[in-house]
Amino acid sequence: MSKINGFLPVTKEEMTARGWDSPDFVYVSGDAYVDHPAFGAAIITRVLENAGFRVAFLAQPDWHNTDDFMRFGKPKLGFLVSSGNIDSMVAHYTAAKKKRSSDYYSPGGKIGLRPDRAVIVYCNRIREAYGDIPIIIGGLEASLRRFAHYDYWDDKVRRSILFDAQADLISFGMGERSIVEIAKRLSAGDRVSEIRDIRGTCYSVDVRETPYSGAECPSFENVCNSKKEYAVSCRIQQDEQDFFRGKAIKQRHGGRMLVQNPPAIPLSQKELDEVYALPYMRTYHPMYESEGGVPGIEEVRFSIAHNRGCFGGCNFCSLAFHQGRYITTRSKESIIREAKLLTRLPDFKGYIHDIGGPTANFRRPSCDGQEERGLCKGKKCLAPVPCPNLKPDHSEYLDILRAVRSLPGVKKVFVRSGIRYDYMLADKDDSFFKELVENHVSGQLKVAPEHCSAAVLDKMGKPHIEAYVEFSRRYFKYTKSVGKEQYLVPYLMSSHPGSTLKEAVELALFLKKIGVRPEQVQDFYPTPGTVSTCMFYTGLDPYTLKEVYVAKDPHEKAMQRALLQYFNPKNAALVREALIKAGRRDLIGFSDKCLTAPEKRKAPSGKERYASGNERQYKNRKKNK
Repeated sequence: MSKINGFLPVTKEEMTARGWDSPDFVYVSGDAYVDHPAFGAAIITRVLENAGFRVAFLAQPDWHNTDDFMRFGKPKLGFLVSSGNIDSMVAHYTAAKKKRSSDYYSPGGKIGLRPDRAVIVYCNRIREAYGDIPIIIGGLEASLRRFAHYDYWDDKVRRSILFDAQADLISFGMGERSIVEIAKRLSAGDRVSEIRDIRGTCYSVDVRETPYSGAECPSFENVCNSKKEYAVSCRIQQDEQDFFRGKAIKQRHGGRMLVQNPPAIPLSQKELDEVYALPYMRTYHPMYESEGGVPGIEEVRFSIAHNRGCFGGCNFCSLAFHQGRYITTRSKESIIREAKLLTRLPDFKGYIHDIGGPTANFRRPSCDGQEERGLCKGKKCLAPVPCPNLKPDHSEYLDILRAVRSLPGVKKVFVRSGIRYDYMLADKDDSFFKELVENHVSGQLKVAPEHCSAAVLDKMGKPHIEAYVEFSRRYFKYTKSVGKEQYLVPYLMSSHPGSTLKEAVELALFLKKIGVRPEQVQDFYPTPGTVSTCMFYTGLDPYTLKEVYVAKDPHEKAMQRALLQYFNPKNAALVREALIKAGRRDLIGFSDKCLTAPEKRKAPSGKERYASGNERQYKNRKKNK
């Protein structure tokens, strides 16, 4: 099989060369076509192919008319639509709502090859072309916008994407199980409107057909009119996002009822191994070669995903609402097979860039009770302190790292995914910690304390800063013991709900105390589907319904961001203004405790000196009289 034929067909000619008169499904993606298991589109299409279905791939179609959507003719079973690996609005705009200059998932990094709100636009073009053909939407954009949600870019609440896209079903979360079941049902002759019982899917019905069971959250109309109702809705949706105990959720939109079935059952280790053993080409389609390829492949080309899910549960992260908090893992044998495959790739230089996942050092459920009752509702496993039932264990992960780094042809194995340092500290056996420092750090380790204020960290769902301080102490101790010069790079976030200028000053002082000067600072980005975004919109904590301070004024956000880089001369004016507003003039000066110097007074011009002299003479004459 040629290199091009190893990919799914991207043109009608490639489809007919396979002997197909039409595909079963056309998969429409807002990303360029990259057939690598780090890309959700690659996994879903290969899983369907493995189940016996014919799938054609339509990458970044021209959405200005229906021509591209009719490229393969009418598919037998329907269209599958995704915006790509990330939300199309996040792909296009910064946290300051400025247009990005490049697109990580487009050929050559070129911007503008997908529309804003790609899922909605693509689906509406498909409806124009083929009327009532089945349309199933999935991926991050569809998954996180499945309920009525606050949209940062419109600054308003939008209804479920199911309605705006005119789609039939949403396959939310990790969709391997649900998409194959949907395909089999459609192939068996079921009408898409009759498919209402598959876990991991959302559908809509006339309100008169609303199922009796499940939890109902406030309607679209209510969450538009009441921020408290929005916060209540958010909590219900988050609390039921557990495959073990989660209920169906209903939300009324006018005369229609959106129904979310319980989350899909996670894949077993055997099933997950099978997914990663499928015949991926592990690169972008050759049609992009002349444009310089697709930048998004570079970071993951020689990386291995070993787990899914994250029980860390940070409030600003969408993982819990998408993948879920339950941990599933691949077997050691599966990971070693993939590592050996990487060593045979033509560009492999001996370095495996990552063996990780959402959180690299999670290889098991956080406690034994999850297998009997699921994850605890409304509680976190690690924050503000680790749960007493936590069972930290790095032995299996360490065994995998040791095995892979000993393979012929492998010079080094790095860990570049996020790690939970509080989970590492909870493990009484520090073997992983020591070997991470000695063997798996590429000069610097990136970790995410995010802030130092306990008040802000509580709103983030993160551990208090003492955990980072202790981790840092031990990290540098172990680094010194192996004779290496390595660094810690902390990820920091400004303007998260709960952070006033006072907390931003506190963080700046902390950074000065520990001698860290961050090159980059991330403003809080209110993306769909997170608890923090709910706080940003409503000004309420959905778990207490108490008020939360939210910095929304762009100038205040600029001041908070500037404080974290107080040392940059370009930020001096903003830092002074912030310190004055925070009542901390004592930090303006030249002593060691100060964050910035006083404003330099410009030398007066000759005219100004003359005017000033006349004014002094006038005042003196008046005083003498």
